[in-house]
Amino acid sequence: MHNYPIGTPGKPWTQTEKEQWFDAQTIKRSYQNDVLDCLPNPPEGYELVQYGALPYDVKRYPLMMYRPKKFNTQLPTVLITGGVHGYETSGVQGAIMFAKNYLAQWVGRCNFVIAPCVSPWGYETINRWNPYALDPNRNFMPDSKAPEAAQLMAMLAKVEEPVHMHIDLHETTDTDNSEFRPALSARDGVSHDNWDIPDGFYLVADKHKIELAFQQRIIESVSTVTHIAPADASGQIIGEEGLSEGVICYDKKALHLCGGVTDAPYVTTTEVYPDSPSATPEICNQAQVAAILGGLNYII
Repeated sequence: MHNYPIGTPGKPWTQTEKEQWFDAQTIKRSYQNDVLDCLPNPPEGYELVQYGALPYDVKRYPLMMYRPKKFNTQLPTVLITGGVHGYETSGVQGAIMFAKNYLAQWVGRCNFVIAPCVSPWGYETINRWNPYALDPNRNFMPDSKAPEAAQLMAMLAKVEEPVHMHIDLHETTDTDNSEFRPALSARDGVSHDNWDIPDGFYLVADKHKIELAFQQRIIESVSTVTHIAPADASGQIIGEEGLSEGVICYDKKALHLCGGVTDAPYVTTTEVYPDSPSATPEICNQAQVAAILGGLNYII
């Protein structure tokens, strides 16, 4: 059923096993040093503000965002989220890179709301889950039990303008098969088959608003930075049928994904592959930025 050191095969975890899992986690890097200290000063007309704090340690884990001091109602509003899965490093660092190098250039063309690291505990412990053994990216729902999701949704409920484009920055890593899917199988007491990890970048569109030309523009932009993941022998990527080169789709609202948190007509989730022999952290960060720019150039 699973090969994992916690739990009994075929039996979902009780609170005892969840606590065993939590006790096994350790801090491996610093949210303060890697994220908070690296957030650039906002450009003119913008502010960097705290929209919440994780209850595990409210001083250690403030949740930060960039937003306009005043939204321009004549401009489209763009939401950029990173680090919903804290272990997916380039999602966080790519969002920061965009804020540092490009935000000022785009201020007059869009309203930007940028949450660079939605799951800072996950960032520090290099985890997909939060301390409650919950995946924040399956918990964007009313009365969410994942503080990471609940606080982001509460923040977005206060955004004055409807979101026109949402790009959620993620990675698919080799540890998805070696750690996170076995942990998921153990936690749920069921079998979750491993999938072939795609070697390259791909996108996950929303099943109900694919906007294929939008997805393809992003793929084109990213292809100048890194390689695009090919489909496997069955024409699939992580078990889903390919819609176009490097593009698959999920029903994001039904799965309670971050990508389904708004009603934006243009939505995508990036998936960078940091374990490729031809990838570096810098390339992965640049790929995330290229994805954002590709999407912006399309909607503008």
